[in-house]
Amino acid sequence: SSEHLDYAGEAQFTPDAALDRAAFQLRWFDRWLKGIDNGVDREPPVRIYVMGGGGGHRTTEGRLFVGGRWREEREWPLARTVYTPYFLHAGGARSPRAPGASPPTTYLFDPKNPVPTLGGNVSSQGKLMFQGAADQRGRPDFWLTPDTKPLSARNDVVVFQTAPLTEDVEVTGRIVVKLWASTDGPDTDFTVKLIDVYPPHADFPAGVDLNVADGIVRARYRNNLEHEELLEPGKPYEFTIETYPTSLVFKRGHRIRLDVSSSNFPR
Repeated sequence: SSEHLDYAGEAQFTPDAALDRAAFQLRWFDRWLKGIDNGVDREPPVRIYVMGGGGGHRTTEGRLFVGGRWREEREWPLARTVYTPYFLHAGGARSPRAPGASPPTTYLFDPKNPVPTLGGNVSSQGKLMFQGAADQRGRPDFWLTPDTKPLSARNDVVVFQTAPLTEDVEVTGRIVVKLWASTDGPDTDFTVKLIDVYPPHADFPAGVDLNVADGIVRARYRNNLEHEELLEPGKPYEFTIETYPTSLVFKRGHRIRLDVSSSNFPR
């Protein structure tokens, strides 16, 4: 972006987060197209901005101070990654502990009343939606949210979350959801959204449910985008939903949450 932003939606990062992309690219072109020995080829090949750690106060612009820092790495994905499964439990828990037998969690989805998009990786913005992070609560001036209730209060949003974290947890890299689900129709969509749940703060008395990443799968294309396979109603299937990768420190006292539904509209 030519704007050199140090924020994304309602999330404020550190002042050095803004990337001057044109200058960044120019150094690369100077080295490889003009032969200028500016050292760009000797720098670490990966630079990531690790979000989080900002304390969560409200800035003068009204944003949530998420904070973060740049870090140099030698490879991607990081070789020291510890791939950690978190399991979804009946009753809404989410933990590294594998679940036992339990009845399925169900919800009723009506495509005429879709779960609205609040922030995220949207390519167009304006009256209907905006890019970046957003507290996952409705706002009267926003399309499809007639009140200020959190999206988690909807009956068609199933929430799975950890207990408040006892220590900081960094999540850097790919995020893949393996969802076992069935539907009573021949086809539907399944959506997932990773959320950083901020505890109550003097500036945000209700806390903040901050979106981190989201993804979707159309059931009939679960195995192959070229070839549709309709579902057998009531039969459980495994769906793989991958979001964009991220790098974020979930702070001590926060919760790591996954929302499951069947829409994220209009995204």
